[in-house]
Amino acid sequence: MSIKRNTLQKQMIFDAVRELNIHATAEQVYDYVSVKNPFISKATVYRNLSQMAETGELFNAGALSGATHYDHNTHDHYHFICKECNAVFDVDGDFPDMTNIVKKSGEFEVTDCNMSFSGLCHKCKV
Repeated sequence: MSIKRNTLQKQMIFDAVRELNIHATAEQVYDYVSVKNPFISKATVYRNLSQMAETGELFNAGALSGATHYDHNTHDHYHFICKECNAVFDVDGDFPDMTNIVKKSGEFEVTDCNMSFSGLCHKCKV
């Protein structure tokens, strides 16, 4: 039985994702955390982000605008990606459960779903 430790570094990385609140990439998290802890390695940041996504502590939003983004918001929701500034926003709403529709077809075993919208955000559309 493997016991996951809640280390200070892991907590700093989780806090960085929450505080940045931008669907941060591993590089952005590293830049943020390394200011507070210059001895932390990129490998530690990448490993902890991956582990926290696997355990459900963070949401791996996938490769949005070229890099994997992490979200502290783990409830079911979608994303909007601005084509101009590449910002990623949460989209809450009552959308049809596409996962169940695909599962009911009987042809697929769905292990995860990541749906996003794209266009211009409120700042870029003006």
